[in-house]
Amino acid sequence: MAFFRTVGSNDNLPSIVGDRVMLRPPQSGDHAEWAALRELSRSFLTPWEPIWPEDDLTRGAFRRRLKRYAEEQRNDLAYPFLVFRRQDNALVGGLTLANIRRGVAQAGSIGYWIGAPFARHGYMSAAVRALVPYCFGPLRLHRVEAACLPDNGPSIGLLEKVGFKREGYARGYLCINGAWEDHLLYAQLADDQH
Repeated sequence: MAFFRTVGSNDNLPSIVGDRVMLRPPQSGDHAEWAALRELSRSFLTPWEPIWPEDDLTRGAFRRRLKRYAEEQRNDLAYPFLVFRRQDNALVGGLTLANIRRGVAQAGSIGYWIGAPFARHGYMSAAVRALVPYCFGPLRLHRVEAACLPDNGPSIGLLEKVGFKREGYARGYLCINGAWEDHLLYAQLADDQH
């Protein structure tokens, strides 16, 4: 259902400029930089992510990822972005608004990752701050949700710093690194912006 939807199925996602960061949709030319940062950050990211497929960093897998992203965007289900440092256009991470529910919910969930060399420098906080107004503005969502592992202090700090409120605890919520893990649940409402 596309009730309340405002982004047309053929619309391209805009670039979103934030403090020190720029978000834009992934493109085929991003593969080499994306794969290099993900490989460099593999051990850093492993505790917080699903198990990577064997071919995850290959060009073919990246093409399939882009195709899936385009389909999800066309169907108003997800909007992926890569996060770049504005001073030199270096790729620092990724941020996706996914699991979009329209109709009476008007909600979506964010997920994000940061490359190890760029962690704890405020880039992802800036990226989330930049994305949230887009969610509540052009996408007309009422609620943006996020979840994180209870022992992921940096992610908890990020969410709380950018205005997300802790709402609950979900047992066995997501399969992370091969195990069903409990998660803390956070959300920010459009009304929180005023």
